[in-house]
Amino acid sequence: MDEGNVFGDVPHADWHGCAPPKRTVLDGRFARVEPLDAALHADRLMDAFAADAEGAMWRYLTAGPFTDRSFFRAWCETMMAESDPLFFALVDRRRDAPLGFCSYMRITPQHGCIEAGSVAFSPALQRTRIATEAMYLLMRHAFDDLGYRRYEWKCNNANLASRAAANRLGFRFEGVFRKHQVVKGRNRDTAWYAITDDEWPLVRQALEAWLAPENFDAAGLQVAGLAEIRDGLTVQGEGTLA
Repeated sequence: MDEGNVFGDVPHADWHGCAPPKRTVLDGRFARVEPLDAALHADRLMDAFAADAEGAMWRYLTAGPFTDRSFFRAWCETMMAESDPLFFALVDRRRDAPLGFCSYMRITPQHGCIEAGSVAFSPALQRTRIATEAMYLLMRHAFDDLGYRRYEWKCNNANLASRAAANRLGFRFEGVFRKHQVVKGRNRDTAWYAITDDEWPLVRQALEAWLAPENFDAAGLQVAGLAEIRDGLTVQGEGTLA
């Protein structure tokens, strides 16, 4: 037995790295992911965030809560100048309304590893097809367009909603880094999740099946859940996340 291969030490002589992501627009049926632009997005994002009067969406994020428009606009301008993290606004295409933001971060093209981070969903974006499609568009761009091998999701281990989102989207849980950070004066144990390029085809197929028009009734309610669809594909022998 080749013990090296058991532990993932697989030859990769043809690996030459991949390109860093750029400020580009990703279009879907429900969502548009576009480079964060303070002039275009800041005020409208603040309007969307205002629906979260108690600031619950910011509890586990390093940024926010944002209550001052001029401060948030300046923060957006600062983020616009960064290439890592690389921030995007998440837009409802039907209303042309930015409802949240996300970033590519900890970008390591030489190893083909990239993370989805700083995920901020306003109440109007939470638990919607727009949110799921936005996450799909970012994954698809990283794997299919840029050639990344590993797509990560990390969150506070106490953030049950974020952990549930990672599981639902098809990320695999890899463990908890205890006492990893101090965020806003509190300890953060960080839960690590990832999708690798060999797992991506199944994850992509499930996401595309869930987003398909025939998976929603006239009232816009899902016919089958994303995890249910993915489990069905696994049973059919299309792949496995186990």
